[in-house]
Amino acid sequence: MAVITPESGERQLRSELLSAAKALKSHVTNSDKYAAGLSWRKVERVKKNTQINVKNNEADLGKICTDMSGCQLCGLGKTRHNLVFGAGNAQAKVVFVGEAPGADEDEQGMPFVGRAGQLLTKIIEAMGLSRKDVYICNILKCRPPQNRNPLPEEITACEPFLKQQLKSISPRIICALGTFAAKTLLKTEVPISVLRGRFHSYEGIKLMPTYHPAYLLRNPSAKKIVWEDVQLIMKELQN
Repeated sequence: MAVITPESGERQLRSELLSAAKALKSHVTNSDKYAAGLSWRKVERVKKNTQINVKNNEADLGKICTDMSGCQLCGLGKTRHNLVFGAGNAQAKVVFVGEAPGADEDEQGMPFVGRAGQLLTKIIEAMGLSRKDVYICNILKCRPPQNRNPLPEEITACEPFLKQQLKSISPRIICALGTFAAKTLLKTEVPISVLRGRFHSYEGIKLMPTYHPAYLLRNPSAKKIVWEDVQLIMKELQN
């Protein structure tokens, strides 16, 4: 019979503890690998679903654009050069909605590409975003002659297409640029000077009214006010 001395007992205990520690380490390592695998698969699944959603949104917007490509629901269909549907990220968190296309937009078929559009681009970049991160469109998709104000019947004819756009994109925030955008979306006659500076609700989406970039070109002092509104949007996006 082997004699167990205190020294040999201590060595055996150390050996057993070392073996237990190695086994535990192996178990933890395997668990981490398993968890990492699950995490990676989850990331890949979310990424795949996001890509599918983007494609679906882009397809939806493409269909809406196709549906109205030959639109003659109001007189503007006869005077336009190009329909200006909208442009940007189909899954944008922020959608900027203006009034109507101007001469440059009518010529190029893209929203906000003139002087007012250049200023809007600077505002978006000051938010830490780019035009490809947001979506930009107008209440009207065709230019009113001589850039006159939109007529009620023109807004009535065009608004259903805007509603479809916003429903497809489903943004967190809508920024209504100018009087006509704010009044049309909020169904109110309250002036923009009263509406701005706080969030309103448009079909469950937060809406921030602010002055149109074209107004800022005529009234540079109002840029500070618009920046205050934009900062509220930025703060909301961080929540």
